[in-house]
Amino acid sequence: MITVRPAAERGHANQGWLDSHHTFSFADYYDPNHMGFRDLRVINEDRVAPRQGFGTHGHRDMEIVSYVLGGEIEHKDSMGTRGVLKPGEVQRMSAGTGVRHSEVNASDAPLHFLQIWIMPEKNGLAPGYEQKAFTEAERSGKFRLVVSPRGDDGSLKINQDARIFATLLKPGEKAEVTLPKGRHAWLQLARGSGTLNGVELRAGDGAAVSDVETLTLQAKEPIEALLFDLR
Repeated sequence: MITVRPAAERGHANQGWLDSHHTFSFADYYDPNHMGFRDLRVINEDRVAPRQGFGTHGHRDMEIVSYVLGGEIEHKDSMGTRGVLKPGEVQRMSAGTGVRHSEVNASDAPLHFLQIWIMPEKNGLAPGYEQKAFTEAERSGKFRLVVSPRGDDGSLKINQDARIFATLLKPGEKAEVTLPKGRHAWLQLARGSGTLNGVELRAGDGAAVSDVETLTLQAKEPIEALLFDLR
């Protein structure tokens, strides 16, 4: 079964410097029918104005993944980590027992990224941080593993039985993945348009998947998407 979460039905908040669309309930947006999917709790599509950003704030007991679509994020945290994320880069921050961080668009160009929260396998874990760039060639024409429980195939390691794949598809191209029996999936179409097993999707749409073994994403317009393999 594939259930589409249309982009137009997401929560929306515009604070001037931040234009954010919430796939699931977040902050002032609350919808009891959309509290997350399996262990996936948050997918926010954020656009941040130049020289603006999220000041220092705290998190705990959450696996936080950021995926940059355009622009740059300057990251600083209480673990002493500093870094700049660019398009195609993925960041995983395990908040664990508690971490404070800031995320700022320190450039003169707009920032466009997905911020994702996944529930950890257990609370009280040690905080941690990783980031890695995945080239266009690595993601083109296939689902490239970028996050996994053991850091398989050069992916980032997450404290949950969840896997994230990224893909870039040209018009007419397909990418296919087979889900192990009993697994579920969420497909988030970051940009472009196409079909998932024949179901039409457009930019910003999400799709919850259960009781489907093989997933085929085909592009009509150039696609950038993330696929979540969830327990």
